[in-house]
Amino acid sequence: MDMRFSKSNDVLGTTNRGNPAESGLCTLCRADCQGRCETWLSSLVGRKLLYPRSFGIVTAGANNTTHVGVSYNSLRIQGYAYGSHGIPQGLTHDPDDCIFPNVRLETEFGNEVKTKVRMPLMTGALGSTFVAEKYWNSFAIGGALVGIPVVIGENVVGVDRKSKIKPGATRKGKIEKTPELDRRIDTYLRYYDGYGAIIVQLNVEDTRNGVAEYVVDKYGEKAIIELKWGQGAKDIGGEIQVTSLDYALFLKERGYVVDPDPTIPEVQKAFEEGSIKSFARHSRLGGTNLDTVDQVRADFMAGVEYLRSIGFKRITLKTGSYGMEELAMAIKFATDAKLDLLTIDGSGGGTGMSPWNMMQSWGVPSINLHSKAYEYAGILAGKGQKVVDLSFAGGFALEDHIFKALALGAPFTRLVCMGRGIMIPGFVGSNIEGALHREKKASVNGHWSELPKSVLEVGSSAKEIFASYFDVEKKVGKDEMKNIPYGAIAFYTLADKLACGLQQLMAGARKFSLDKITRFDLMSGNRETAAETGIPHVADCNDENAKKILNA
Repeated sequence: MDMRFSKSNDVLGTTNRGNPAESGLCTLCRADCQGRCETWLSSLVGRKLLYPRSFGIVTAGANNTTHVGVSYNSLRIQGYAYGSHGIPQGLTHDPDDCIFPNVRLETEFGNEVKTKVRMPLMTGALGSTFVAEKYWNSFAIGGALVGIPVVIGENVVGVDRKSKIKPGATRKGKIEKTPELDRRIDTYLRYYDGYGAIIVQLNVEDTRNGVAEYVVDKYGEKAIIELKWGQGAKDIGGEIQVTSLDYALFLKERGYVVDPDPTIPEVQKAFEEGSIKSFARHSRLGGTNLDTVDQVRADFMAGVEYLRSIGFKRITLKTGSYGMEELAMAIKFATDAKLDLLTIDGSGGGTGMSPWNMMQSWGVPSINLHSKAYEYAGILAGKGQKVVDLSFAGGFALEDHIFKALALGAPFTRLVCMGRGIMIPGFVGSNIEGALHREKKASVNGHWSELPKSVLEVGSSAKEIFASYFDVEKKVGKDEMKNIPYGAIAFYTLADKLACGLQQLMAGARKFSLDKITRFDLMSGNRETAAETGIPHVADCNDENAKKILNA
């Protein structure tokens, strides 16, 4: 049981529409939601939501001091009364310089080719779900402006009815055109300024369709390619739901698994009569022709070598919440292959569409998986190996989640991957844009005809609503602002809140650069969490040093 989040937070003035998950987000997050969970409201007011509301007439006290169960919310962050580490060049250890705005959040990942990132954050894989398609401009432009990696998920080419794939052709040259994939890459690159990256993910169908070959031929070193083993929300391939028989037949012809099978006459009749109203499109499992670890390794290494041979300089891997053997394989193989990043997604991670009870009951929870990832990475480092850079994913939405994940995996973690949390600003921003500009409502996929009370309490124009509006305007220029979707402004605003909150937590831990964060900056709120993570209990942290002081 996780006691941190209830449906409402009187201190921040926030409310969840549904039941809050470990991340603090509702278990079911709706694009048409009128607010106002913490992430939703942060997309408007930004760093203001770091503090209690109604300053001057209130006092506030924490209600999260009793920790039950094992989760990231049962970890607490250390604060120290002296010292300063990682002070930026040109500054001193003087209190005038040791202020939280001077905390540096820039980082980088990669083996031979380094990718610079403005803050230790990346998006989850936004693939063939219609949510990703509808709100892509907000996600891509927002991520590019912030300077973080944005991941294009699996199956984007395969589900695009406008893409042309030559049947029977070899992978190189198989794709004649793919408008949706081009749109996604080009949208990000338009605002890319040297920080962040666009990452394109591969699954079984993408590999067969020649996605890697198409991307490297057209975009070269501008794009990173990502191999996919799995994700934290499910242990089968990706799914989408379609409500058209014609589209279901198209996907079946494209080579996907479609359930129920739209080619069966009885299924078609049931659809015509209305008893079947939709079809689920599934991807295939990978590695089904491999029986041993050695075979998996050989297949993986051959795949990486092939991607390098066709021109990819940067290659990453995404793995899901499988058991310890697969986790060890992912870390070991990615390290041996000198990959640039390994994203480890624990159960509790989000989804656009996964079987619900599967998501509830399969896989290793994030905190357990990430704790073992640190242990396994340490074994390789102890042998003198340069361990692949890690990104942790699986139910993160807040600035303390970022700090905790970086510290739990330190010194191997470079990034924290957020999926659902960082999509919310795309939703709310698009709804606001559609309500303020009715002529755009359909094109921006807005759901509101007018601004709800929850937004009007903040403001009635974009300049008044979004705390980071003028920061974005300064970055792109007044003339370009007309091309920036409100969802991207909201994305930037949320990222600014997360960045500021992270800076404050780091300053309190006396760490002024990310590379100085360590596991000693964490404490476990209960003994069970201490046993599972290796992070000492709050009463044990620095206890020996304390007794030395007393006995001096």
